[in-house]
Amino acid sequence: MPSRFDRRDFIKKSLVTSAGGALGLQAGGKVAAQGTARGTGAARGRPATKAAVPMGKIGNLQVSRLLLGGNLLTHFTHSRDLRYVYNLTAHYNTEQKIHETMALAEEHGINTLVIHTAPGIMKTLKKYRYQLGGKMNWIICPTAEIDAQMTAYRDQVKQLVDDGTEVIYLWGVRADNLASEGRVDLMAKAVQIAKEQGVPSGVGAHDLEAIVECEKNKVDADFYIKTLHHHKYPSAPKPHELTNVTTEVPGYWCKNPQEVIDFMKDVQKPWIAFKVMAAGAIPPADAFRYAFENGADHILAGMFDFEIAEDVLIANKTLDEVNRTRPWRS
Repeated sequence: MPSRFDRRDFIKKSLVTSAGGALGLQAGGKVAAQGTARGTGAARGRPATKAAVPMGKIGNLQVSRLLLGGNLLTHFTHSRDLRYVYNLTAHYNTEQKIHETMALAEEHGINTLVIHTAPGIMKTLKKYRYQLGGKMNWIICPTAEIDAQMTAYRDQVKQLVDDGTEVIYLWGVRADNLASEGRVDLMAKAVQIAKEQGVPSGVGAHDLEAIVECEKNKVDADFYIKTLHHHKYPSAPKPHELTNVTTEVPGYWCKNPQEVIDFMKDVQKPWIAFKVMAAGAIPPADAFRYAFENGADHILAGMFDFEIAEDVLIANKTLDEVNRTRPWRS
């Protein structure tokens, strides 16, 4: 029973920190330096500052190994058949709460957000950076349609870079479809369009085939964003369900994790693993260790504000102890 009280006390402290973060968004426009939850940094003998999370590099950009995922901020919770969770998240993660969440992430050393161009999100991000003084980097995937002309995609990429986006990647939904259609040429064009705007350019994927095709055809991607999680959770796919399934089947986002691990170990480019907690089904300590030990250079984690402090502690502890066979590629 004592552990339950310890965790409850920790969450209370995290909520107090979150409230303090809200006060940090002062009318004058700058995000004030806030103290973190008491004891979170001291527990590991280091302060929970902006230097608290180890860094890697995407292109020339210093990027924290734990990244803030955007799906909870844009209310795409992937909560399976629990439909009310979408509505609950939308009511909780208001624009103000999104700003508070990013400020809290920065305070604990997470310096980069990964997100897609959901309606209204760029307005929220720009307000945080340009009016409130936030420093969070943006890795963004455009959701514009991709076709032979690439007009809509090119226009959206240019706008994102003009808005201040540091890194662009091809949305996994698009990459999966293009790979299945044999249109690796369009994947290569999408990568090149971002490079022409002077930013690092990557490819996202749920299906390993998209990454395999990029490597086989020497697509000039700077990095990959690929799902990785094990199947040891109740709603994971059963072996008979893995035949002819699609990424639309609820409950899984990495069809064959061992195939991903085996293939990615020889890939020379940085790899950001996402859906590492299978959309909340796998506890972070288990999920983070699995991803880092099996080759991910960075992990993308959707987090509510009150989860950030604890998740940073877990990520740092994991990184201190991790035993990898794949070299760090970033």
